[in-house]
Amino acid sequence: MANIKQTVKLGVFTLAIMNVTAVVSLRGLPAEAVYGMSSAFYYLFAAIVFLIPTSLVAAELAAMFQDKQGGVFRWVGEAYGKRFGFLAIWVQWIESTIWYPTVLTFGAVSIAFIGMNDAHDMSLASNKYYTLAVVLIIYWLATFISLKGMGWVGKVAKVGGMVGTIIPAALLIILGIIYLATGGHSNLDFHSSFFPDLTNFDNVVLAASIFLFYAGMEMGGIHVKDMENPSKNYPKAVFIGAAITVIIFVLGTFALGVIIPAKDISLTQSLLVGFDNYFKYIHASWLSPIIAIALAFGVLAGVLTWVAGPSKGIFAVGKAGYMPPFFQKTNKLGVQKNILFVQGGAVTVLSLLFVVMPSVQSFYQILSQLTVVLYLIMYMLMFTGAIVLRYKMKKLNRPFRIGKGGNGLMWFIGGLGFCGSLLAFILSFIPPSQISTGSNTVWFSVLIIGAIVVVAAPFIIYACKKPSWVDPNTNFEPFHWEVQPQVAASAATATATTATATTAGTTNTATATPHATPTSTPTGTTNNSGTPKS
Repeated sequence: MANIKQTVKLGVFTLAIMNVTAVVSLRGLPAEAVYGMSSAFYYLFAAIVFLIPTSLVAAELAAMFQDKQGGVFRWVGEAYGKRFGFLAIWVQWIESTIWYPTVLTFGAVSIAFIGMNDAHDMSLASNKYYTLAVVLIIYWLATFISLKGMGWVGKVAKVGGMVGTIIPAALLIILGIIYLATGGHSNLDFHSSFFPDLTNFDNVVLAASIFLFYAGMEMGGIHVKDMENPSKNYPKAVFIGAAITVIIFVLGTFALGVIIPAKDISLTQSLLVGFDNYFKYIHASWLSPIIAIALAFGVLAGVLTWVAGPSKGIFAVGKAGYMPPFFQKTNKLGVQKNILFVQGGAVTVLSLLFVVMPSVQSFYQILSQLTVVLYLIMYMLMFTGAIVLRYKMKKLNRPFRIGKGGNGLMWFIGGLGFCGSLLAFILSFIPPSQISTGSNTVWFSVLIIGAIVVVAAPFIIYACKKPSWVDPNTNFEPFHWEVQPQVAASAATATATTATATTAGTTNTATATPHATPTSTPTGTTNNSGTPKS
C-alpha cells in the first residue's frame, strides 16, 4: 500500500488549485479597485510579465536542484556565487518579516468588523492604536505557538485558505453579479477604457504593488518532480492556475468597484465595507460578522503557518556557516528560536511606525511598497540567474526545461520576468497620488534607507563570517563550482599516483628479471613484480 502512495502523481488541475491557494489574497483588491475597468489591464499585464515567467523559471530551477538544500540561495548562488545567493535568501526572509504587519493590519480590520454597528466598526478599524495592539498580540502569540512546535498548523492553513480566501472570493463575485442582474446601481463605469492613461505617471505607481499579489508562485516549482510528464503538464497547470488567479482578482476588484465609489475606497477597510453593502442589499446583514470572522481566520491561519516558515531557509543557510552561531540556536524541539525572536523584534519596530505615519492606510501602503521592493530584488536575481545557469551548467539534467532546444525561450521568458520586475521595482519608490502617505520625506526615507540597509546587511555579515560559524552537523551540499575543482584535483592526483605506481612497477619488473624468459602459466597472469602467479 505504501508503494502505491509513493507513485501517486499530482494532476494538472490539482497543482493549478494549489498554486491559486498559495498566491491569491483578497486584501489587495481595494488598491486596484481605484482604477476601475483599467485594473484588468494591470492584472493581465503583471500576469504576463511576472506571474507566468516566475512559475516557469522557478520550475526549471527547482527541478535542477530538487535533491539539494537552499532554495533561492542555491539557485542564485550557483549562478553568481555565495554572496549574491545569501543576498537572495536574506531579502526573501526580511521581505516576509515586513509582510507580517501589513497582512495583520488587514486581519485587525476584519476583526473590527465583527460587530454589528457599522459606524463603530469603521471607527475602530481606522484607529491606529487598536490596529497596533492587534498586530503585536496576534504576531507574538503566533511566534510563541511556533516555538512549541506547529505540526498541526498545516491543516489549519488548508482550512483557512478555503474559508478565508477562496470561498469569500467566490461569494464576492456572485454577490456582484446578483447586484447588477437585479438592477443595482453600479459605481463602476463599464464603458471606461480598458487601457489606462499611461501618459499620467500617477496611474501606474500604485499598480506596482500588484506584482506582490502574484508573489509566491515560485513555491509551486518544488512540485515539478511530483507530476507525470512535467515538461508538458507543469506548464498547463501554470497557465490554468494563472487564469483562475487573474479571474478572481479581476472580477473581485470589479465587484468592489461596483458597490463602492472610487473616491471612498480605503485600502484597509473597503473589502469589509463592500461585503457589508452587498449583504444589506440582499437583506442579510447578519452575514457581515460571519464573513469578517472568515477573513480574519484566513489571515491568522496564514500568519501562523508562515511565522516560522521563511526563517527556516535562512536558518539552514546559517548552519552552513553564513550566520553567527547566535542565529543557529534552537529550542528542545529544534525550532530556530533566536531567529524567531529577532524576526519578532523587527515586526514590533515596524509596527511602531503607526505613531509616525498619518493613518493606518498610509502605514499599510508604505510597508507594502517596501515589501515589494525587497521581494523584487530576489526575483531579478532569480530570473537572470536562470539564464546564466543555461551556460554555466549546460549539461546538468533538467527534468523540466523551458524550451526543448536552445536557450532562446529561456532568454525571452527570463528576460520578460526581469524587465517586469525592474519596472515594478522602480515604480515602487514613487508615492501614489491616490493615497495620503503623509510627508514625502518619510515615504522616501523609509523606502530608500530601508532598502539600502537590508541589501547591505548580508554583504557585511558575509564579510565577517568565520570558519567557526559552520555547524559540524550541517549537511549543506557544496556548489557545483566548488565540487568541480575538487573532482579535477582528485582526478589529477589519482592520475599522477597511477603513473608513478606504473613507472615503479615497470622498474621493479625490469630490475627483478632482466633476462627472464616469459613463463607460460595456466592463467597467463602476472603480479606487479613480474613473477608468475601460481
